[in-house]
Amino acid sequence: MGTMADVAREAGVSISTVSHVLNETRPVSPDTRQRVLDAMASTRFRRNALATALVTSRTHAIGLSISALQNPYFANLVHAIEKRASARGYSLVMGDSHDDEEVEGTLLGTLLDRRVDGMIIAPAPHSETANLPRVLNAGTPVVLIDRHADVDCDQVAPDNVEPTQLITRHLVGRGHTYIAAVTGLPGIQSTAERIQGFEAAIAAGGPALKSKMVSGNSKAKDAYRAVTRLFGNSASRPTALVVLNNAMTIGSMQALKDLGLRVPGDVALACYDDFEWADVFEPQLTAIEQDVKTMGRTAVDLLVDRIDGKAGPRQVLRTKTIYHHRNSCGCTD
Repeated sequence: MGTMADVAREAGVSISTVSHVLNETRPVSPDTRQRVLDAMASTRFRRNALATALVTSRTHAIGLSISALQNPYFANLVHAIEKRASARGYSLVMGDSHDDEEVEGTLLGTLLDRRVDGMIIAPAPHSETANLPRVLNAGTPVVLIDRHADVDCDQVAPDNVEPTQLITRHLVGRGHTYIAAVTGLPGIQSTAERIQGFEAAIAAGGPALKSKMVSGNSKAKDAYRAVTRLFGNSASRPTALVVLNNAMTIGSMQALKDLGLRVPGDVALACYDDFEWADVFEPQLTAIEQDVKTMGRTAVDLLVDRIDGKAGPRQVLRTKTIYHHRNSCGCTD
């Protein structure tokens, strides 16, 4: 493992120049900076994070509070965040809030104690009143990801309303007159916005269109129970189902299978959130895909800009989604 002296010797610069590159305490020309970085790589130099923090008051660490790490969507989002953070010279200190207000509060307190330079947070239910004010009042730069909240900080999340309208309108256009939705965890903005999109499409379908919403709490097992109850009575079953996240789609499909109902033969289905394997699923899922790479990259860049002291009004951004029209909705192509 190389030392600062080894790096300086390899790059042909002074030890103080290496220190300035490491700690960003004085401008260094791009050519010299690159020679130092190359020398760090070739000598396998490793930054002493504690010493750097003492010099610069920075830890070069980003705190990440996010929920449901077992969900493939969130796992992919974490990967996108980590990749971009590493490229910007930051490591991640992360934990799972489990979408629980108290767990999130403890986690955010721990991240503050670790003196991370900033935080990326997918807020748990009621976080905007329970936990986020504490972090913002501490002066720590914060970017919210995946879910917006009514607080004054940068935020990046997917469009939720229009994509949900789109897949619901598609089922209405297929001639369905009784459409149900499996909704997500109450108390978070993404759930409210997807419900808004579903209700708007139903309202536009006219007074003869019947609908029902059941909560799956963003979990496969809760969606399984809700769909089992909803479709258990053969006399009053919906003919189409909109499921509003990928974990609930798994639970919903399993429930329909266990009830002996075929998708799309007996129940047409469309969902918000795509799977890597959705186009090889049987049936292939008509789904809304979120652009997690753009979301993660954007969140890190917004946060690093704030850490670097770049002024400006807060940015509340929406990332685009992709509509994958497959055959679980009943279409043949």
